[in-house]
Amino acid sequence: MGKDTKKSCEVLFTVPFHDLDPMQMVWHGNYFKYFEVARSTLFARAGVDLFRYFKEKNCLFPIVKTTTKHVASLEYQDEFKCIATVVEAEYKIVVDFQVRLLRNNRLCAKGRTEQVAVKYPEKEILFEIPKDVREALGF
Repeated sequence: MGKDTKKSCEVLFTVPFHDLDPMQMVWHGNYFKYFEVARSTLFARAGVDLFRYFKEKNCLFPIVKTTTKHVASLEYQDEFKCIATVVEAEYKIVVDFQVRLLRNNRLCAKGRTEQVAVKYPEKEILFEIPKDVREALGF
């Protein structure tokens, strides 16, 4: 897949009260929840159901690395989008994320997840992402 045609999707959110910390900002751990929703939506739109893949082919895709950088805080009822973009899917699945306010497109957080393919029940890491998953994700 060309660099200009990476698979990407946006998911819209409104910050609910239960995502806030005692300082009335989104608790830092909730950003991973937003990342998960965006990544799952991206995979679904690409026709990739990792749970079904596990059930049918005994292959897991655990997250082995996460990073996040918090740039600006989100507050109660802020409307924002989480953008997920697959940037690699040959040897591991790498998804980059941006969390941006809708009102001004301000970057609030960015992050990355990395997933590897693992044969189950052997729990052996595969050294490449299975071809059907790779192709569905555009690689």
